[in-house]
Amino acid sequence: MLAGLLLLEALSLTLFVFLLVRHESEEVIRRAEDRLTHQATSLALQAREALEQQRLEWVGLSVQMMGEDPSVTAAKITDAAGKVLYARGDAPVPARLRMAERAQLKIPFHGQSRVFVSRVGYWEGVEPIWVGTELHGFAWVETNRSWDHQQLASILRATTVFGVIWILASMLLVLWTARSITQPLAMLHRGTRALMNAPETTGHFPLPELVHNEIGDLIVAFNRMAASIEEHRSGLHDTLSLLDSMLANAPIGLAFFDRRCRLVRVNEAFAEMTGVSLSRHLGRTLPELLPQPAAQQLEDAVVRVFAGDQAVRNLEMGGTGGKRQRPWTWLVSAYPVRTDAQRPRWAGVIVMDTTERKLSEEALRKTEKLAATGRLAASIAHEINNPLEAITNLLFLLRNFCQLQNPALSYVEMAEGEARRVSEITQQTLRFYRQSTRPARARMSELLDSVLALYHGRLHTLGIEVERGYDPEMDLFCFAGEVRQVFANLVGNAIDATCGEHMRLIVRARRSRNWSQPEQAGVRFTVADTGVGMEPDVRERVFEAFFTTKEATGTGLGLWVSHEIVLKHRGMIHLRSRAAQHAKPGGTVFQLFLPDDPALIAGADRAAK
Repeated sequence: MLAGLLLLEALSLTLFVFLLVRHESEEVIRRAEDRLTHQATSLALQAREALEQQRLEWVGLSVQMMGEDPSVTAAKITDAAGKVLYARGDAPVPARLRMAERAQLKIPFHGQSRVFVSRVGYWEGVEPIWVGTELHGFAWVETNRSWDHQQLASILRATTVFGVIWILASMLLVLWTARSITQPLAMLHRGTRALMNAPETTGHFPLPELVHNEIGDLIVAFNRMAASIEEHRSGLHDTLSLLDSMLANAPIGLAFFDRRCRLVRVNEAFAEMTGVSLSRHLGRTLPELLPQPAAQQLEDAVVRVFAGDQAVRNLEMGGTGGKRQRPWTWLVSAYPVRTDAQRPRWAGVIVMDTTERKLSEEALRKTEKLAATGRLAASIAHEINNPLEAITNLLFLLRNFCQLQNPALSYVEMAEGEARRVSEITQQTLRFYRQSTRPARARMSELLDSVLALYHGRLHTLGIEVERGYDPEMDLFCFAGEVRQVFANLVGNAIDATCGEHMRLIVRARRSRNWSQPEQAGVRFTVADTGVGMEPDVRERVFEAFFTTKEATGTGLGLWVSHEIVLKHRGMIHLRSRAAQHAKPGGTVFQLFLPDDPALIAGADRAAK
């Protein structure tokens, strides 16, 4: 714009100079002709007056005075035949007329001067000298055209200087005007580019208000727009951060699929369910992540969402795999995700892992069965006590008052022994059912003996050798019923795992101190067997709820409950196991430390309140 404006001014000035020079050239020629006419007429009048008064010397004086004029290069007087009588000039005047001058003599004069080009670069004016009606001669005045051209050049120089000054002044004015316009516009342009290239960078805004005009109002409006965009972006970022946080930390699995049934987004819960790292889900299909037929079921649900544009709810599916490599059950719902009103762009899938609930329900059923069995066993044991007491009394009377002889007496004694065994079994059954709810001092030998007595039949049948190693007088402040349950679980598992020719079960207890806090005294228990042992992956999960290797016969709660009881007593439990391989025997060792802490009473009282 600035260059165009300057070019327009230059063209305008050039046109003006052209017209001015043309006009001045015409004026110079006209003035030169008028001047020469006037000078020639003046010289002719002076010569006529001198001739009329017979003062010929005045003629020479007039020629001399005319020749001294700055614009005159030569002045002369000739007779009627063209002979030079008087002459004066800057250069020597020729004695004879030039050809152009002689040509003028042949042209009739009608009482007026005549101007012509006498030679290259010179003009000349000629006027006849009349005295009365008689022609006495001619007055000649010659001028150099360069003198008039110098005037024209001076005008041109002045005009050029004026034009240059005018262009410079216009340029400064245009520069100032352009700067006042372009600087705010350039700032607006930079701000727009910054907003486009780095929309999250707020260091460029607000833009400074450099002017107070329409452009300034535009800058103010742009700043308001940028502030509004930043406010909306901040709100959008907050919303996206909230949604991302909800998606990432949701306790349920969330996944999104495109129309090719490829994953475009998942959360951490879904990745844990599939057992594949979060970064390896994107772009993959369900058969690459899940086993069949679960993958096909979920893929069919996604296809139905895209085909029918309707949600699929409460689809129960199951399989084996994932991170824990165990059977699982999912409750799946799929729904369309739209970005416009035309058709769904993605399909969202909500996955709830109901495996724990299923296992809990199953374990609850088993627990209820066990509890019912325990109540029934306790009721049966209670009812057995009455006839058992009568049988014991009858055997006593039979042995002491019937005067029996051998071998009948030995049979009665054997019957009394078996009756005592039955009585002990019923007492142990009632002891397991009627557990104390408050801690108290309990003799560990009685507690361990009662557990071993409970499993005496299985131990004898399987031929398992029991090695006991504990002080009969050693006691411990604890929840006796819960500790008895722990050892019953450990001993029962050891019996289930024991195999081979020389099967042994080792149960030991001794006074000790905490492994991590030596100042804390307590009792260390050891339950070891020569069974099949455990693989490393089993050892890692042995204390998890519902984890079992006994398939249909196990609930997966025994060791988990035992671990919780040990923690309740503020104790510790360690496990060492080696799986049997070929000729190498296996075995498992559980070591427990229970502190002898009377503070358990206060903790139990607070828990009861």
